[in-house]
Amino acid sequence: MKRNYILMLCEGALMVAAAELLGYLKLFQMPQGGSVSLMMLPITMYAYRWGLQRGLLAGFVLGVIDFMLNGGISIGWQSILGDYVIALTALGIGGVFHGKKWGFIPAVLLGCIGRLVVLYIVGAVIWGEYMPEEFLGMKMTNVWFYSLLYQIPIMLSVAACTVVGSALWAIPPVRKYIGAAQKG
Repeated sequence: MKRNYILMLCEGALMVAAAELLGYLKLFQMPQGGSVSLMMLPITMYAYRWGLQRGLLAGFVLGVIDFMLNGGISIGWQSILGDYVIALTALGIGGVFHGKKWGFIPAVLLGCIGRLVVLYIVGAVIWGEYMPEEFLGMKMTNVWFYSLLYQIPIMLSVAACTVVGSALWAIPPVRKYIGAAQKG
């Protein structure tokens, strides 16, 4: 029992560090924050492996660390909470699939989409007042549509994490490792 607890804590720390590192390897960066990266994959993997509560905690820790280390772009405490803490904590909801043999890819999708939904709402509610008159060659009149367009890099990140997660799951030793915590 104690050995599993220590293993879970160490893996959590490593997955948070891996997620932060992958967050620095951006394929594309938006001007006011947001990027295409594989940052979400380690936390969703951890959540699937160890469960909902531990996944949410790992996402929360990542949110705090990511804001501090990246010099977070914010316009107040609301955007700090929404864009970093709550959005990255949402990655842990993939942990609802803990214990399901078929649940790794759904865990990745659910966690990543959870973050996307939080960012979409924060984008419209908090960042909406900074909506430009024109974005991606289109006249902007609706903050919800603007937020949806602004989340395209996160949507691409969801797709990238799903593809890479599927590729990892297809490798038997990796699949065995990811599912190992399911038994104990």
